[in-house]
Amino acid sequence: MFVANRLGRVDAEWTETQNAILSEAGLMAAREAITGWPGYAPTPLHELTEVATEFRVAKVWYKDEAPRFGLGSFKALGGAYAVARLLQSQLSDRLGRPVTMQEVIEKAHPEAGEITVCCATDGNHGRSVAWGAERFGARCVIYIHAHVSEARREAIGRYGAEVRRITGTYDDSLREAQEAATREGWFIVSDTSYPGYLEVPRDVMQGYEIMAEEALDALDEPPTHIFLQTGVGGMAAAVAALYKRRFGNERPLVVLADPLQAACWVASYSKGKAVQVQGDLDTIMAGLACGEVSLLAWEILRDHADAVVGLPDSTVPRWMRRLSDMSIVAGESAVAGLAAAEACCREPERRMSLDINENSRILVFGSEGATDPELYRSIIAGNDPEV
Repeated sequence: MFVANRLGRVDAEWTETQNAILSEAGLMAAREAITGWPGYAPTPLHELTEVATEFRVAKVWYKDEAPRFGLGSFKALGGAYAVARLLQSQLSDRLGRPVTMQEVIEKAHPEAGEITVCCATDGNHGRSVAWGAERFGARCVIYIHAHVSEARREAIGRYGAEVRRITGTYDDSLREAQEAATREGWFIVSDTSYPGYLEVPRDVMQGYEIMAEEALDALDEPPTHIFLQTGVGGMAAAVAALYKRRFGNERPLVVLADPLQAACWVASYSKGKAVQVQGDLDTIMAGLACGEVSLLAWEILRDHADAVVGLPDSTVPRWMRRLSDMSIVAGESAVAGLAAAEACCREPERRMSLDINENSRILVFGSEGATDPELYRSIIAGNDPEV
C-alpha cells in the first residue's frame, strides 16, 4: 500500500514551531551529553552494493544501530538522554541551583534515587529508559503490553527496572503508565507526545538526531531518498528534521514505512490529519506496533515527508535473512525501511512518482539488532512465525 502525503512539500519552510521541537542548538546539547557517555561510538554505515544493483539505483546505505551502547537499538540515544535531562531539571529544582549534566552522569546527588521514571514500551524504548535510570541513579517502572515477548521483558528487567505487563495494546499500556505516574508522583519518559505532554518526547527525539548526523558525517554525498520505519514517528521525524535543516529545499525525499497491522501513518496521510487506528496492532515488527502518531512527530512529518508505504509482515523475514548473509544482524523492525525501498524501486509508477532512477542514493536506518534473540534465530533459520 502506497499513500502520498498531500500536505508535504520539499519546499515547505522549516517553521519556528518545528524549530522549537528540534533544533541545531538542541542537537548540540544532546551531542555534548551523549558523546561523553562511556561506550559511545558512532554505529556502522554499510554500503549494500548488491542491493543497489537490484534496486537499479546508485547507492543503498544501511545505518546499523545494533551495536548502540550494547542495548541493540537506536533507542539508547533517546530514552536515556531524556532520563538524564529530566533528572537534571528535577535535581536543580530540589537543590535550588543549576545542576550540570556532568553531575547527573557522575551520579553526584543521591537525591536522584528518590525520583521514579516510568514509561510504556514495545521493548527497545523501555530498555533505554531502564538503562538510563540505572546509569544515572533513578528508580524505574516499565509497562509492557500483551504482545511484548518474554525475552524483551527480561532484557528490560536486567537494568533494575520493575516491569509490569498489562493486557491490551501498546496504546493501552501507555494509558496505564500515565495513570500510575499521576497516582504515584512518577515521571513519564515517553517516546510519544500528546496534548499537555511535549517536553520529554522532544528530548527523546533530539537524542535520535545523533544517529542521523552520524550517517551524514559518514557519507561523501548526501542521500536523495530516505526510507524510515515509523511506529509513533519520533525517529522518522528526527531524521527528517535534521536533513531538512541541513539541506533546505534540496532535502532528500522521505518515505515512511508502516506495518499494515498498525498503519497509523498510512491512515493519517490518507485522511490528511493525524488519526488513530484500532485493533490489536499485532505485527511481527513489534517496535512499530503503535496505533496513534506522536503529536510532535506529526508537526514535522506533516510537512517534511513525502509518502508512506504499508508493509505486510511477510516482507520481514526475507530481508532479515538477506542481511544476515551479509553479516548484519537486523531485528524485525530494522528492515522495514529496506522493504519499503524495494516496494518503491520495483514498481514503475512508484519509482516515477518518487523520482527514483539509476543515480538515486538511498539511505535506510537499521533501527535494531536481535533484541529478541530466540525469535531472531528462529527467523534466520527459516522457521518463520505465523505472519
